[in-house]
Formats: sequence, C-alpha cells, structure tokens
Amino acid sequence: MVIGRIADGVLRGIDSVGATVSEAFFEPVLRLGVTGLSRAGKTVFITALVANLMDRGRMPQLRAAASGAIQAVWLQPQPDVTLPRFDYETHLDAMTGPAPHWPESTRSVSELRLSFRLQPTGILGAVSGPRTLHLDIVDYPGEWLLDLALLEKSYGDWARETLERLLARPEAAAFLGRITSADPSAPHDETTARELAAAFTEALAAGRRAGLSGCTPGRFLLPGDLAGAPVLTFVPLAAPERAGRGSLWREMERRYEGYKREVVRPFFREHFARIDRQVVLVDALGAIHAGPPAVEDMRRTLAEILGAFRPGRSAFLTRLWAGRRVERILFAATKADHLHHSQHGRLTAIMSAMLREARDRADFAGARTEALAIASLRCTVEETVSHRGAPLDCVRGTLLDSGRSAAFYPGALPEDPGMLLAPARQGAPRWLEADYGMMAFAPAPRTRRPGEGPPHIRLDRAAEFLIGDRLV
Repeated sequence: MVIGRIADGVLRGIDSVGATVSEAFFEPVLRLGVTGLSRAGKTVFITALVANLMDRGRMPQLRAAASGAIQAVWLQPQPDVTLPRFDYETHLDAMTGPAPHWPESTRSVSELRLSFRLQPTGILGAVSGPRTLHLDIVDYPGEWLLDLALLEKSYGDWARETLERLLARPEAAAFLGRITSADPSAPHDETTARELAAAFTEALAAGRRAGLSGCTPGRFLLPGDLAGAPVLTFVPLAAPERAGRGSLWREMERRYEGYKREVVRPFFREHFARIDRQVVLVDALGAIHAGPPAVEDMRRTLAEILGAFRPGRSAFLTRLWAGRRVERILFAATKADHLHHSQHGRLTAIMSAMLREARDRADFAGARTEALAIASLRCTVEETVSHRGAPLDCVRGTLLDSGRSAAFYPGALPEDPGMLLAPARQGAPRWLEADYGMMAFAPAPRTRRPGEGPPHIRLDRAAEFLIGDRLV
C-alpha cells in the first residue's frame, strides 16, 4: 500500500508538471487586474467586458474580433479554487434583465477565467492550427489598491502626510478635534485607541462620500473579517518629542507596521504581483462635480497609484514582484455616457493631464500606459435641445432616484485641462467660472440582438489596448 501511495503521488506530480508545462507553452495565461477608485464601476466594467468578448457584435475596434481571429470565447472554472468566482451571470442579469439595475459593488477579491480559441490570420494562419489563450480577470477593491503607497512609508511619514491631507478636509474636523486631546507620549490605553480608530474611520468614510479619493488605509473602509482586530485600530498622530516603550505613539506604530506586514504585503504578493495587465477605473466626472479639492485629491492619488506600478524602486518591491512587471496600464474615466460625445476628448485630456508626471515615469520604466474615456454600459442617448434660442447638446436617460426620463446638460468641460487642474492645485474651494453637474442614471431596458453584447462607449478600444496584442 505504501508503494501504491508513492506511485499515486508520483503520477499526480507528473500530471501536475505536465499541466503546468502545457499551460506555459501551449495554453498561455494572461492575468488582467481590474480595480478603481470609489464608485468608478468595476463590477459593471468586468461584466460588460466579458459579455462583449463573448458576443462581439459591438467590438469593431478589437482587431481580433474584426479580422475573425477569435473563433470562440467561453467561461471556464477559475484556476484558484481558494478565491470566490466573480458572479458574472448574476451581474449581467441585473444590468440587462427586465428590470435593469446596477449590481452590487466590489467588496473583496474575485476571479473569472475567460478562454479564447484563436486562429491566426494571414500566412501564419495557413500553416498553423488554432490556439488557446486563457484570460484570468482579477477583481479587487480600489480601496485596497491605495495601500500600495504604504509599503515604502514609515509610520511617521504616513502619519504626517495623512494629517496634512485631513487638515484640508472639513469632513475630518471631528477626528482632528479628537486627537488634539490625545497625548502620543502617554501610556497606551485600548479604549482610547478604539475611540480614535472609530473617529478616523468615520473621517475616511465621510471623505469618500464627499467624492475624495485618497482614503487610506483601504481596509478601514472594507474590513471584511478583520473588523475589530487591533491591526485596524491605529490612527495618524503628531510626532511627539519623546515616545517611550508602551506609549500610544509606539503602539500605533506597531499596529501600522503589522497592517503592512499581515494585510498589505500578503495581498499584493499573492494577487497583485502576478498581474500582467491592469485597468484602473476613475470617476473623474464625479470628482469634477465635487469641486477643486476632490480633483486635486484624485490627481495626487493617481500619482501614488501609478508610482506603485514601478517595481524595482526598493529591495522589498523587487522581491514582491519576483521579476514580473505590469506591461500595460489603462486609466479609464468612466461614465462617459453622462456627456455628449463632443466632450469625450476633453474628458480624456483631463485624465491624461492628471497622470502626466507619474505617467512619464512609468513610460520611462517600460510600462505602456493609456488614458481613455469610456462607458462600460451605455445608459443614455444624445439629444440636442433649444435653450434660450441656442442648441444645447445633452444626454437623456432614466433617473435612478425617480425612474423618470430626463435630458441633462452637465456643463462644458474646458478645452484646456489646466483650467481645472490649476485652481485645484492652488487650493480653490470651488469653481469660479463654471458649474458642473452630475446625475445618477439607471441602466436602460434594451432588447439585445443575437451576437451583440450590451451597449458601451469605447470598451472595444479598451480591450484592444489591454489584450489585443495577445489575440492576433
């Protein structure tokens, strides 16, 4: 029996090695990470992308679809049995069913495998048979992505930068008032630590509700099974002149380092560091509507995010990435269907300007980056109305709160992105010469024709940039 067990083990090992070799050489895998900042529409993006890759009638800008190189696309069981499966079918039913509504937002990591049967075209296609490519789509909350920036910051650096940000946020006034009465050099008291952590968490949540982007640490807003754990009960404190062992400062520092070690590093080592291509979705229109402070906060957050995609800046990050690097990064401004198409170019230009400084560094490091204005699921139609005797380009959709159909004009974005970014950098509290509106639209009931996925704006261009080179 021992020999039999050994033989079974050897055979299983051979099968495992064979499967690995087969996957590596004959059925390659491309891992696409999808994340984004709050309310950017990650779940909708993944659902619409998968639906339009399976039924490609609305994907003319995807070269492999236009040329016929894609013979078939189908869903497969995900390879990692320890991760939840992205619930594609339920989300698609929510978006396209008889009573369409927006699906639940991302709360944890999930995965979905999409397999392509590809037939090369041209001369190569005449001498070679079809091949298979697996696309593993990894969905994770944008709040966790923001923790990337913590990996190279000490507690003192993080606390100082966080307090500087909070000082500019009216939503954080209650927390800032609370920590002024806390002595960082005093002995640590658990009741005080929990009260401070609760006030800090509420300040982060209030900032997110106000349209701000830099609300870290991410697990404070999405704690999951860590709710109430000491690793989520630290706060930024002003550095004292002296902080002895057992002081509140030292305990906050210890918990901050524990958060990086036990929460952030394992997540990025097990999931993020294995990603080949990445999408970062951004609700830029929501930030513009919220005002200059939200735009500047988003610009700073995007710079931190893009900087974290550069492995090799430190010994730790080099080990974390294990020799791999993200090859392509798409920053997509979502909800482009809230604007008339004549303004889409301006929205893209604003995204590019927000990313300029950090984007140049990433390009220099070898990663290809792109900014694009998209709508994963188009829920409006364009309409021109007469206003004070002049034509006004609007969009019409079903209002989420009332169910009524309404035409909406959000305001004209400037041709020069500096008209937005300059006052945001200078700390202006509001826009002086413009007023930008934002409406919440529901998915529109539609009848889908065979072979067509849900309607979208530039989802085919996004797919071409992210995976198009691997499909031909």
